[in-house]
Amino acid sequence: MNHTFYKYTLTFRGGPKSDLKAMFAEAMFQDLPFPKQSSDFDEISRYIEELAHPDMSANIFDEIWSLYETNVLSQS
Repeated sequence: MNHTFYKYTLTFRGGPKSDLKAMFAEAMFQDLPFPKQSSDFDEISRYIEELAHPDMSANIFDEIWSLYETNVLSQS
């Protein structure tokens, strides 16, 4: 099953407030125009960089994207 980055990242929601991935997921969930149907690195990365929301940092995006590649994209 091919999950979008958005759907994969939602699995981090509800984690401890000190967990940066959980904070990223919550900020992403609250961001209505986030490209929810995309699995394209460039499109999502560009959106994150232009958004400049402090809880959706590019560093955390890169960390989650690496997990997404390993756990989802490589199994497609």
